[in-house]
Amino acid sequence: MNNLLTLPVMLPLGFSLLALLWPRRASSIGILALLATLLASAWLTWRIAGSGPMLLALGGWEPGLGIALYADALSSTLLLMSSIVALAAGVYSTGYFREPGERARFWPLWLLLLTALHALFLSGDLFNLYVTLELLGLSAVALAALGGKRKAVEAALRYLILGLLGSLLFLAGVALIYAGYGTLDLMKLREMLAPEPVAWVALTLMISGLLLKSALFPLHFWLPPAHANAPAPVSAVLSALVVKAALYLLLRFWLDIFDDVVTTFAAWLLGTLGAMAVLWGSWKALRAVRLKLLAAYSTVAQLGYLFLFFPLLDALPAGAAHDTALGALILMALTHGFAKSSLFLATGVIQQRAGHDRIEELGGAARALPATIFTLALAGVALIGLPPSGSFLAKWQLFSAAIATGQWLWIPVIATGSLLAAAYVFRILGYAFAPAESVKYRIADGREELPALILAILATLLLGFGSIWVWEFVTPGALAAGEAA
Repeated sequence: MNNLLTLPVMLPLGFSLLALLWPRRASSIGILALLATLLASAWLTWRIAGSGPMLLALGGWEPGLGIALYADALSSTLLLMSSIVALAAGVYSTGYFREPGERARFWPLWLLLLTALHALFLSGDLFNLYVTLELLGLSAVALAALGGKRKAVEAALRYLILGLLGSLLFLAGVALIYAGYGTLDLMKLREMLAPEPVAWVALTLMISGLLLKSALFPLHFWLPPAHANAPAPVSAVLSALVVKAALYLLLRFWLDIFDDVVTTFAAWLLGTLGAMAVLWGSWKALRAVRLKLLAAYSTVAQLGYLFLFFPLLDALPAGAAHDTALGALILMALTHGFAKSSLFLATGVIQQRAGHDRIEELGGAARALPATIFTLALAGVALIGLPPSGSFLAKWQLFSAAIATGQWLWIPVIATGSLLAAAYVFRILGYAFAPAESVKYRIADGREELPALILAILATLLLGFGSIWVWEFVTPGALAAGEAA
């Protein structure tokens, strides 16, 4: 049954080739691929919940010689989230892209991105992690430039250059690890790594590359232009999923593979940068004049919250409190993924129906596009951290962990960031409910409104009321909890 690990990777890869060969049927092929991938990801998650982690050596070659696939609670949870978001954004794209040529270019790249993302979540050695990280970046750049507009192409090229720099730093760290320990297998490295110069330098290089790809302050400057100028479904996936890939690797390295190597200083450095990201990103989102730019800067801020967990996890001893904080981090990452993809998709609806996304000119939007504005409000609830959203519970645990560890510095950061988030969300709604002046909105397409609404409901209601199941699944088994089946 471990062959099940190949399905979330092989299904989108195979269908991407079919979409390339039959461009006229690209949309149908793509939707079928995403449905099949979602079912495979759900089945895999269910199997891991019942049997624990799974390991597969492709072709019978042992790790170190061949390609190893590994899945645990963390990777399977992110697999399931990415499959849901990809399907929602894919359905959305059938109404968003009107020209057959756009669809023919979009779907092969879309499925290739999902292939790379799922392969990254399941890779069991450092070199394959580098390969999948690079494929993910290249497909994301191609999708970001899909519109062909000058600003989009310029932003995509900037994204490409900085992404390549991040990949080179990561590869340099991988090379040092191989030179020092003679293996790239993650399970073997977990037992071999020790606090010594080779491991410190390698970890520093890889973490630096991943921070650049995750757009953590002050390395975030590439993200707002790339996300703001990409097509709406692409922006949704870039914000919700692509930056999560770097975060996933950071968690995997920090808490699992390199747990004996990381230092308290490094944890505090990540927390400090995360705090600056929360404040700076929230302030820039509040000052933004365009909806998509607001959503992009909001991504910078929301990612900052995730990095606040690193010094807290470092300070908490192994046990229930540590597991609870880790579960809160994963819950917040899931909530952000669903909420931010919903926000970008709803923004795309407004941009398509009004012909612009300027915030101060949204008068009459609530009357013309009630479902879309309701979606924006629901996504805003999750971004602010209001009940019953998953982020409310995650922020509550973030507060609790900060108090328990005596790290009071993070409390005003969390409070200020939440207030600023409330300010920019209510700013949008204030203009949307204002009387219309001269802007006329075209009738919205259900294929665009419904996926965005479903994602917002997942972020607020499902992850809020169902958070106990998320916690029970990901803790304490998110990272290396027992032997692979």
